[in-house]
Amino acid sequence: MEPAPIRPTLVTCPGCGGESLYASSNPSRPFCSERCKNMDFGAWASESFRVAAKDTGDDLTDGLAEPS
Repeated sequence: MEPAPIRPTLVTCPGCGGESLYASSNPSRPFCSERCKNMDFGAWASESFRVAAKDTGDDLTDGLAEPS
């Protein structure tokens, strides 16, 4: 009896939403292509992706201690 063939793992590409092979044979994983990988990197580099944060004002002190 032969072992069952290993099915490739397919994931959703975070760039285009298409199918992407998640295996060592895909150097762009989890992206489907180098293009999707570069588009995502470009969005991060241009700060198109942002994480919301509450403004605390702490960054305005330049790290200096407040006078007592």
